[in-house]
Order: sequence, then structure tokens, then C-alpha cells
Amino acid sequence: MRKVLAQTKNGLIAALDVGSTKVCCFIARADEEGNLRIIGIGHQVSDGVRAGAIVDMEAAETSIMSAVHATEQMAGETIHDVIVNLSAGFPTSHTLNFEVAIAGHEISAGDIRRVLGQGRAEYENGERELVHCIPVGYMIDGSRGIRDPRGMYGERFGVDMLMVTATAGAVRTLTTCVARSHLDVASLVVSPFAAGLACLVEDEMNLGATVIDMGGGTTSLAVFYDGKLMHADSVPLGGSHVTSDIARGLSTPVAHAERMKTLYGSAMASPSDERETIDVPLVGEENRSEANHVPRSILVSIIRPRIEEIFELIRSRLEASGFDRVAGRRVVLTGGASQLQGVAELARQVLDKQVRQGRPLRISGLAEATGGPAFATCAGLLSYAARNRGATGAGTLDFQGRGAMEEPDGRFGRLGLWLRENF
Repeated sequence: MRKVLAQTKNGLIAALDVGSTKVCCFIARADEEGNLRIIGIGHQVSDGVRAGAIVDMEAAETSIMSAVHATEQMAGETIHDVIVNLSAGFPTSHTLNFEVAIAGHEISAGDIRRVLGQGRAEYENGERELVHCIPVGYMIDGSRGIRDPRGMYGERFGVDMLMVTATAGAVRTLTTCVARSHLDVASLVVSPFAAGLACLVEDEMNLGATVIDMGGGTTSLAVFYDGKLMHADSVPLGGSHVTSDIARGLSTPVAHAERMKTLYGSAMASPSDERETIDVPLVGEENRSEANHVPRSILVSIIRPRIEEIFELIRSRLEASGFDRVAGRRVVLTGGASQLQGVAELARQVLDKQVRQGRPLRISGLAEATGGPAFATCAGLLSYAARNRGATGAGTLDFQGRGAMEEPDGRFGRLGLWLRENF
């Protein structure tokens, strides 16, 4: 079982975001009240990663080590454990129900561990790796809606558990690559879950909201309701696909396509697009005088269909999951691709919901350059660590978390748990 906190002996927490376009590392220190302050930041252009998955171990390892080294130098500290995001392996989720007999006695923390452990054990399979196992609701003798069952009585005790899984090969490849960078993976967190923890305010988490994390190679979504993660999914499209469309459509190098997308691109047309022209260097042409001059409207006509396709796929996935109503009308966009001009407006049209752009909250020490949507996932990994460390109530933790449902380490710890539960 993985540890949940990438916390060193000197009280530091480290997070590593391995993305398709960048690798980012944050080191934070938590005060006595659990507030986090960033003391080290490092990021590097991602190499060897495509659509969130490792495709070149050596290149990805070099990118990770460069980002971590820069972070350690800024913080003046050395880290050994990191919390890592997961975008690869097509993360998906579904909810299962498990019950155990408790013979009328008072429900204890041991009973909670037992029912969660049973659910995890029954779900184990070789093809997909269980990333999160989150209790979203308890029941006693068929009565649902119980948030904290400890101290209650009944004959049958059950739990609805959100199982978030990803393909086992992608998970093992990622953890191996991080290990080869001389780091231990304390915990894996799916990207939209982390982004939501960073960017959502408490009311959004409780009343219902959808987080759409638009990365370079993937776009993932997470539905939050009643303060918990309720659903997670992803589509294998992102900002890099927009760049590729521009490079192919205008016959320009990828580096220039990325620059044009950032400086002049938009997902929404405007009346001035026909009058504005853009210099487009051609592939293989060294003389800049040979550059094409195209109206901005052509660039917009290439960008919009791809962004529209991404949101239509997200909408269909959300409707098929049955969580569209639970999610309410609130959408929060995060990720580097969400910063493209006109994306939020297009999302409102396609999804027919209220849309805002999310930025990391609750964490101090972030500069303006690293406090935007592109760094929400990395900041959320730190929020995940703080949330699990500070939570003690049943139903508030991931199965990877500590507290009432943590499995003790070691033979004597398990023996003591067995004695407490049976005598």
C-alpha cells in the first residue's frame, strides 16, 4: 500500500506533475494549522511523454530530474518522496457497493477498515490498477446518506465506494520512471482530482461542479459533489493536438505553430480577424521573406473545430456517466490549454453551463507566473496531501489516506488491529 504523504522528516511535502508539455515540481512546507507555503518551484519542457503516457523512459527521466533539481536548489532542500499526478492509462471511475455483517455491535474504525478493505480486495484485477478507492456514502441496515458511521449500531454495514482505475501498464511505467529518477512515489492522484482540490471553493465542491483539466495531450474531467469526488474520466485530446492542426493546416514548423497559437490564436471568431494578417514561416524555408501572410481568421478556423470537438466529447462522456445532473451548472477550466483566448466562451456554448477559469487557491508563495491554470494540478497534489493529513472523519479520505481507515504497517501493527477488532 502506498504512503499518502510525500513528507520528509523536516516537514516538507513534494509534488511532481508529469505532463505532456511540461514537468513541474513544487516543494511546500506546512505550518501547524496545515497551511501550505511554496518554498521551491521547478519546471522543465517535457520530453518523452505523449498524451500523458511515458513513451521514452530516458528522455522522461531526464526531464523529471531537471525539474526536481531546480526545485531542490530553490528550496535548499533534498526530497526523496513525491506525490505524482496520473493522466495516462485512460483513468475512469465507477461506484460499487459493499456490505459486511456487524451483528448489532457499535461501528468502529476497524469496521470501516474492514468494509473498505473488502471492497478493494474484491476489485483487484491485473489489467487495471486501482488508483483511488474513495467512500462516497455509508449505509446501515439499508439506510443511506450516513456521513460518519462511527458510534452507530446496526446489523449490516455498507459503503458506496468510488473506484478510480487506470491501465496497469501505464501506471507501472510512470512509477518506474519516477523511481529511476531516484524518487519514491508516495501516492498517485489522477490529474482532474488534484486540479479540483486546488481550484474549487468549498461551495462548488458541496453544491456540485465539474473540473475540466485541459492539458497538452489529454483533457480530463472530475465531478465533485457533497465535498467529495464523484466521477472521473478523460479524453485523449489536448492543446498539443491544436498545435499539430495548425502546423499541418498552415505547413509551418511545430515551434512556430505553438507560437502563433499562443500569440494570435482564439477559439472564437471576431469581426477583425479578416483584416489582421499573420506571418507564417513555411516548413523547410530558411528565408523569412518566403513566409506566407494569412488572415487571422484562417488560424481561428483551424483552432475552433478541435476545441469544439474536445468539449463535445466531454459533454457526451458526462451525460453517459449519469453525473451531469449531480455536477450542476458549474464548470471550472484548468490546465495550460484552457488559457487560449475564447476557450471559456466556447465551453459555455457547447456545455450550456456557467464556466470560469480556475487558479490554485489556499497555497501561498506562488508567483503570478506559476499561479495560473497551467500549474493547478501540481498545486492540487499538495492540497491532496494536506487534506488527507488533516482529515480524521470517516468518508473524507481516499483509501490511500491516513486516519481511521489506514492499514497499519508491519506484522505487530496488523496483529494489534486484529486483537482490537475481535476482542
